[in-house]
Amino acid sequence: MKSNNVDLTQSDYINSFSHARAIKRHHHFYLGPTNSGKTHHALIALQNAKSGAYLAPLRLLAMEIRDRLVAAGVPCNLITGEERILMDGAQHTASTIEMMNPSRVVDVAIIDEIQMLQDPDRGSAWTAALVGVPATQVFVCGSTAVTAPCLAVVEAMLETHETTYLTRMTPLVLEDESLCGKRYSRQKLKPKLQKGDAIIAFSRKDVLTFSARFRQWGFTVASIYGALSPEVRRTESMRFCSGKADILVATDAIGMGLNLPIRRVIFSNIHKFDGVASRNLNATEVRQIAGRAGRFGIYDTGYVSVLENSELIHIEHMLSVDDTSDLTKLPVSISFGQIGELAIKLHTRKIAEILSYHQQRTKFDSALFSQTSLNTQISQAILVDEYAPNMALKDKYIFVCAPISLNVAFEKDYYLLCLQSVADSKVRHLPTPPSWLESSSPKHLEAAELLSHNLSLYAWLSFKFPQIFVGGDYVKNLRSQVSRYIESALLTQAGYGDTTREVDYLMANRR
Repeated sequence: MKSNNVDLTQSDYINSFSHARAIKRHHHFYLGPTNSGKTHHALIALQNAKSGAYLAPLRLLAMEIRDRLVAAGVPCNLITGEERILMDGAQHTASTIEMMNPSRVVDVAIIDEIQMLQDPDRGSAWTAALVGVPATQVFVCGSTAVTAPCLAVVEAMLETHETTYLTRMTPLVLEDESLCGKRYSRQKLKPKLQKGDAIIAFSRKDVLTFSARFRQWGFTVASIYGALSPEVRRTESMRFCSGKADILVATDAIGMGLNLPIRRVIFSNIHKFDGVASRNLNATEVRQIAGRAGRFGIYDTGYVSVLENSELIHIEHMLSVDDTSDLTKLPVSISFGQIGELAIKLHTRKIAEILSYHQQRTKFDSALFSQTSLNTQISQAILVDEYAPNMALKDKYIFVCAPISLNVAFEKDYYLLCLQSVADSKVRHLPTPPSWLESSSPKHLEAAELLSHNLSLYAWLSFKFPQIFVGGDYVKNLRSQVSRYIESALLTQAGYGDTTREVDYLMANRR
């Protein structure tokens, strides 16, 4: 009886990157903890190369490296999902990893933060870069968490490699006593804060609450969290780097390669909500975040602390245990070619049906690779099929890959409006600038963040459907206005009264 499964082999995937397979690649693994100079070593090679590519986990990091290369006299393009800044004669490109060009051969490529292979949503982009970036010299930088499966893939491709293990250039010290001793309280925390501290919170609400409170206590504060646009995060980073802000309050996003002059990292909690449930921070997370303390060349030592003594045990354990990942197979996502083949096989134009079939029935016969979860894409695909059933499969796939959060109603509604515009072939102009953009009141901060996300989606779509999203050239100006409003609002917003920890204490005491 004939199986209805679709069988894939690892050679199918490896050989799909024809430009990388056509050259003799050599891989340099620079591995170690934060503040060990991994990326610095690779950047020297990139700067000296005739052509190159830097593949970043964040748009903000791509911007930072692009600026560094240009300052060193190396013309460099910036390419992300929502912007293209091209320089005359540039043979170097800094981009987000999803924008890796598998067809442009370069001398040197850097794949940064390789441990992101563990990310359930984006890990497949690191796999594609490792297997498919067409560079003679490939520099792979990051922690040692995923070394074994990476080397197995390189060897299976019959490519050469060498590994350099680096150690921290400044010691990292976990303080003996927490900031508040046995039990947390605001009154105990206040006198313990110091210039150069970075307080790590795990929600927007807590970042804003701590930031407002610390300002009331007389500190100048910079704030960084995921809902902020890269432009605002960059401004806030510069305020802290320049000394205009005494203290940084940030989410764990700073663990992803941002170079900041942090003296001491303070965990406001040792657990986080990961989208499914609250869980303790794992070893990789603790090391990536804590390791940002003690920037080489600025401080002789980096310090790490927590808010209650009992939490020191977990942080100490995570800093000392082996953080080798249990990842044995590198994640691989579906390609548009596979979608087209399945559409013919299944006689359907419903992309949700295709993705679901692929996830359930495709058998990847490989000791090196496994299919990544498509749950996020399937959720978007269901909407695409419902609201634009007759749209071309290629266009449906674009919307399935669009960077949005469906659980945010404002984003979802705008996404559907954009989808409808393409389905009906009707021009969609930029959102009208709201009147509050000229306001000095911080009460529209959340609205500004949401508008900024919609502008990012508009910019992203303007490269895919320029005939529909005709205002692509004007996004930068409006986004700049929104960013300036957000930056101003961050300096005066009042927070939410209590942090998550404080609310939990209140609830516990009422029981």
